[in-house]
Amino acid sequence: MRTSEARALHLHDVTPDGLMIRESKFKKSRIVPLHATTRDMLEHYLKRRSRQAGAEPHLFVSLRGRTLSHTAVAETFHQVLKALGIPETPGRPRPRLMDLRHTFAVRALERCPEGRDHVGRHILALTTYMGHAKVESTFWYLESTPELMADIAQCVEAFVYGGGQ
Repeated sequence: MRTSEARALHLHDVTPDGLMIRESKFKKSRIVPLHATTRDMLEHYLKRRSRQAGAEPHLFVSLRGRTLSHTAVAETFHQVLKALGIPETPGRPRPRLMDLRHTFAVRALERCPEGRDHVGRHILALTTYMGHAKVESTFWYLESTPELMADIAQCVEAFVYGGGQ
């Protein structure tokens, strides 16, 4: 999910089916399912959060019990990078929080089952899951890795040459 979507979540957006993202970037709503391990950690967080935030309706709050600012989220992410030993290298971009979302999309596409029907359904599901307004917005992830480009090239060769000579 987008950082802005996570920051906008309220307690009532935690449902048995996952997280309800309400009217996000394109005024669309969707449910983001949660893995069992994520759900367990969220339950643990909610217990601690209840002692910290009182009546604040937002799901994710600061140590002062207030809504998280974009700056606080970005600073925390940079602290995590530092704690993990990921250096700031001159001339090389440091990972950004949005890179996690992009990496998820690319890995989901790399693991997509083969076959035109499977890929079409997978892209459509991923488009919905990520909250994109158009399938075209998800297609640009296909250009993100050499592996995906090689897979695309193989499919084109097989189509053009009838099995790739």
